[in-house]
This record gives sequence, structure tokens and C-alpha cells, in this order.
Amino acid sequence: MGYLDPPTMWRATTVQACGLWPFAAGSGAPMTGVPLGQHLQTGATVCGDPISWFTRARYISNPSLFMLGMPGLGKSTLVNRMLIGLAATGVVPLILGDLKPDYADTVRALGGQVIAIGRGIGGINVLDPGAMGAAAVRIGGKAGQELAAETHGRVLNMIAALISVVRGRSMDDHEQSVLSASLHHLRERTPAGRAPLLPDLVAVLRQGPDRVRAVTLDRGDESRYHKAVDPLHRSLLGILDGPLGDTFASETSTRIDPAAPAVCIDISRIGEADTQLTAAAMLAAWSDGLGTVAASHALADAGLTPRRWFFAVLDELWRPLRAASGIVDRIDALTRLNRSLGLGDAKITHTLKDAEALGSEADRAKARGFVERAGMVVCAGLPRTEMEELGRIVGLSEREVDLVSSWSSPPGWAMSGAHEEPPGRGRFLIKVGGRPGIPIKVAITDTERELHNTNSRWAQQGQPAGGAVGTWDGAA
Repeated sequence: MGYLDPPTMWRATTVQACGLWPFAAGSGAPMTGVPLGQHLQTGATVCGDPISWFTRARYISNPSLFMLGMPGLGKSTLVNRMLIGLAATGVVPLILGDLKPDYADTVRALGGQVIAIGRGIGGINVLDPGAMGAAAVRIGGKAGQELAAETHGRVLNMIAALISVVRGRSMDDHEQSVLSASLHHLRERTPAGRAPLLPDLVAVLRQGPDRVRAVTLDRGDESRYHKAVDPLHRSLLGILDGPLGDTFASETSTRIDPAAPAVCIDISRIGEADTQLTAAAMLAAWSDGLGTVAASHALADAGLTPRRWFFAVLDELWRPLRAASGIVDRIDALTRLNRSLGLGDAKITHTLKDAEALGSEADRAKARGFVERAGMVVCAGLPRTEMEELGRIVGLSEREVDLVSSWSSPPGWAMSGAHEEPPGRGRFLIKVGGRPGIPIKVAITDTERELHNTNSRWAQQGQPAGGAVGTWDGAA
């Protein structure tokens, strides 16, 4: 035909439209990003990750993901899928504090760097400016000075976080002023090419130089000076001589390679009951890793290196949150400082009760803010009470609450003797703003199964561990 009449446009409700054309089925499955799994209702492929949905699809205004779910349902498996897919597009995965470890084998398979932290294994010098300090020197000029000032702020926040872990509460405001002045004094008197250590910081407080005394308002009175700095002095000695000393009192054992295709800081050798050291190691890993990101962007802004994007995984978020009152402020400061394009993050925890267990209402509100600010919220199986609480924050329908709650049920009694999978393993609900949630099921590949088995220590005589997250079958 030489000419085709335009079709008539009709508008109708979904009920009427289905009656007019009963074979229509809209899946609403996004196709931008890492292939995650299949839509539970339609079987359509669902793709997504916080970086692709922020940069390409523009579904979200913040390149971040917050994931909640009961243990053993596949949270880290789904994040593992995301970081593998993102690495294939040139994004650099950063696993900042791998506790089990869940991601170390994947990072090795990607040709990345795995750094072990623990007593007698390796440590992090929290006073070391790291990649940010090196970038500031390389850039020079006003931009270098600005980066050096930001480096000072990151080091200050990290030491304050360590002190909060040791004390079990936040630092006082005047102590932060003393600490900042001491760091400035120490930095000016440390030879180039050498990073100061925590014992050097203690020595500055003991000596009491004029710059430090000025912020204590001692007015030449020695007793007033000691009254102002002694609590801080005792806390730093507690870090050096207490459970954290071996890990944070010496030079950094292995620095993060800014050119690595992926980085994993493995803290799995720290004992499960060693809560203080675990929380401190996670905070130090986050600070060091996010400082590397800031340095990379600063060098790219100066035209010295190509632009790189990063995907930071902050797993087991509840560990540092429970370490001390006010630690949520330090986590917020570490993740917000120098926040710019080029960094996506995934925060993973079990339930919202992890936030409710914090000491003060202010801390609980800030922890809930992690969920509110997230561009994507992903839910694995959770009890109904948890889903109802989460629904007040992200807006869940009654049907979505029922669906995700059903995934938290335990497996049936194995009548055949075979391993029974929990009904919710591999099933997730993706929520973005006020949009309806996208329910998906994930089937892992053979490669992922070999790289990611979180129950590997339960294997006997070479046999796979029953019910391991990394071993669910393709139908899950």
C-alpha cells in the first residue's frame, strides 16, 4: 500500500483493555544493567544494578542499593552477580570488609587484588593518607591542596571512629578539635615519603605543642591542658595496647592498588566474637577504599588518568552499627565525604531491627536514612512484621508484603531425603521509589556456584554442603 491510515487511539482501564485484547501481557521488566534473573510472574528477563540504573536508564537519582533479608537466602549471591556483570563493563568492584569471605574468590577470578587484614596477618595505618595523599602530591597546586585538606578530614573521621569503638560512645566536640590540631602538627613535621603512626600521635599529645595547647584553652596552666587531653590520650593508648593495637598501630601491610580491576579487603580471619576488631577493621577498610575512589576521581579531573567507576560493597552493615553509640555518624561521614559521580554502593544487612538495636533515637533515625536515601531497595525473605515496618519507609503494597513474607518460611521436612531448599532462596523484590516492586528469581551459573559457596566449611570429604546458597539448583 502506498498509504496507511493511522490507527485509531483508544484509552481504557486495564480490565477493559484485557477484554478487548486478551493476549496482552505487560511485564514491566527493565532491560538495562546486569542480567539478574527472571520475573516471577511473566518469566521476562530482569536486568539492573545501581550504576546502570543511575547513569544509563536514569531510573534512580542516587547510585546506591540497600539490601535486606534473612541469612541464607542469597543476598551476597545476588550482589556477587552484580559485581561480576559490572566488572565486565569496566566498573571496579570494591569489597570493603569481606567477613566470610563471600567475594574473595570472585575478585581473584577477575584478576583483582585481595588484601587480608587481621592479627599477625596484615594491618592498616589509619594515619596513612594512602592513595589520596599520593594523588594530592601528584596533582599539586590548588587542587592538590584541596585534596590534601579532604585527606585530613578522612583521617580525622577514621581515628574518631576507632575511639568510638573503644569507648562505646562518641568523642566530645572539643576532643575532635584537639585531635585535628594534633594531626596538623604531626603532618607538618613528618618527613616526606613517610606516613605517621598512632604512637607518633600519642607522642604529640604527651609533648603538648603550642598549636595543640591553643585549642585546649589551657592558658599556660599545665593541669588544665592535661585535664583537656587526658581522656583522648587514654583512648589512644587503649587502641595501641588493647585489642586493636596490632592491626592499626603499624604501617599498612599492603596498600590498595588504584589500577586493580577489583579489590577485596578480606577480614574473615578475625574471630566472630571479636566484635571491636571486626567493626574497626570494617571502618578502616571502608575509609581506605573510599579514599582510593576519591583519589582516582581527583586524578581524572586533573587529566592525569582515565575516568573509572567503582562499585563499593558494604556487607554485614549491622556489625559496625552495633559496635558503639554514634558509630552511625562515622559510617555516614565515611560514605558521604567526597561523594561524587563514579561511585555506586551496596549496603547489606539482615533486618531493620539492626537499626532499632542502636542506642539512641538519633542513631536509629540516621540508620533508617540509609534505606530512605537508597536508589534501589532489594528485599529477600523477611518476616511480616519486618515487611510492615519497611513498608512505612519505602512504600510496599499489601500484596508485596505478603509475597516477601512468604519467602521467609523454612523449608519443608525432607520426606525424600534430598536437601530441601527454603522457599525464598534466590527470590528478591526490587523496589524503586513509588514504583510497583519487581519480583525476581535468580538461577546461578556453574561458574558462580564454584566461586560462591557461603557454606563451604560445612562440606565433608569433598561433598557439597547441604543447602548452601551457592549450590541452589537452576529452578530456584
